Amino acid sequence: MTEATTREERYKMGRTVLDAVDGTAGANVIDSLQDIAPELGHQVVAWGFGEIYARPELAPRDRQLVTLGMLTALGGCEPQLEVHINAALNVGLAPQQIVEALLHSAVYCGFPRALNATFVAKKVFTERGLLPRP
Repeated sequence: MTEATTREERYKMGRTVLDAVDGTAGANVIDSLQDIAPELGHQVVAWGFGEIYARPELAPRDRQLVTLGMLTALGGCEPQLEVHINAALNVGLAPQQIVEALLHSAVYCGFPRALNATFVAKKVFTERGLLPRP
């Protein structure tokens, strides 16, 4: 990926990465900030995705695994977990891999946070028709 130098170039590169990873969910988050904090939306796209997510040292699926672990550990980030569980699926993680990552997080963050994250995953999987039927 080429290095962006201007504010507009960083935003454009970030938007390309955001759209590839998060799809419409990411765009909806940015759009929802336009009437209250457009600069925050700009920074999420330009810096978060244009500078950080665009780095080649980690594959997108690996970045999502790290992100899922951190959001689970933080707790109270269920809306962001929903976006990033969708993103994890978009970049090639299987539902079973996501569930395994959330199970693994219980060791380090505790069962309440792992449970909350798993219930968000269940919601996303259900919406996408990926929840296994008994």
